[in-house]
Amino acid sequence: MQTTETLKIVVSQEDQGQRLDRVLVKHLPHISRSRFQGLIDGGHISPLQSSSYKVKTGDVFHITIPPTEEAVPKPQKIDLDIVYEDKDLLVINKPANMVVHPAAGNHEGTLVNALLAHCGDQLSGIGGVRRPGIVHRLDKETSGLMVVAKNDAAHHSLSQQLALRKLKRVYQAIVWGVMSPSSGRITTNIGRSKTNRQKMAVLDKGGKEAITDYKQLENFGLIAALVECRLHTGRTHQIRVHMAHLQHWLVGDPVYGRSSPEKFLRLNKVDTALSRALLDFPRQALHAAALELIHPISETKISLTAELPKDMQSLMRTLKKYKRGTLQ
Repeated sequence: MQTTETLKIVVSQEDQGQRLDRVLVKHLPHISRSRFQGLIDGGHISPLQSSSYKVKTGDVFHITIPPTEEAVPKPQKIDLDIVYEDKDLLVINKPANMVVHPAAGNHEGTLVNALLAHCGDQLSGIGGVRRPGIVHRLDKETSGLMVVAKNDAAHHSLSQQLALRKLKRVYQAIVWGVMSPSSGRITTNIGRSKTNRQKMAVLDKGGKEAITDYKQLENFGLIAALVECRLHTGRTHQIRVHMAHLQHWLVGDPVYGRSSPEKFLRLNKVDTALSRALLDFPRQALHAAALELIHPISETKISLTAELPKDMQSLMRTLKKYKRGTLQ
């Protein structure tokens, strides 16, 4: 039987001014940021603060982690941004902060809950009772396009396309620094980190092959860049791990992100407005921007795109003003 776990962290000087949820992940990386956000919202962290609370040196937080519960998805009426739909499949533009399927700490409000309500009972037996219709997934804080199968034939076909690398996925990310070279292919093996089993890492031995093509679309001085990433494989956290491997960490990434970004910004004499916009960005700046697949029944090609969400657009506007020298 699982028992309640109680943990304690003391905020260091290095953590001064950072968001509470990011600091908790830094000190306790075996627990996800989304899990911490749920614990904060549920009153399991004292003293009570919001996830965005800026910590101070010497702050002490006590975290009570209740036993996990088995997640059984139930239909929930939740608005979905449906980009394409027919009797065999649908493609949704998932917002950031939506979990794909129920798990400990996220029993409701997930994409699966929404899909069960939208599609009805026809979805319940496809791809497993807890992941009905899901062909591939996006992290909670990653936005963008996802395809969902509505029947077994579609699920099998789309899963095969994914396995054979015929289901094409293109992402856009805002990363720290300027890419050099500006385009290329990253081929590594990715597996569980040997030093932290809760994280993925590039491995010299073991793991599974991971291939990402990248291309810098725009740079903003020496501070950041908008990068396109094309996946040829689908390893867990692949883009986040590969960009970190190149030392072009995703802005806002709480797990694989740049260490001491404040120091980097000070050294480059970045003004307060842009510094705050970059440091306060609340998630990894990653968006699934394009999807291409072969329809499992009609065998026609389907190509879909989704523009950057509002939070990334806002950050881009600030970066463009900085690049033009008009940021105030």
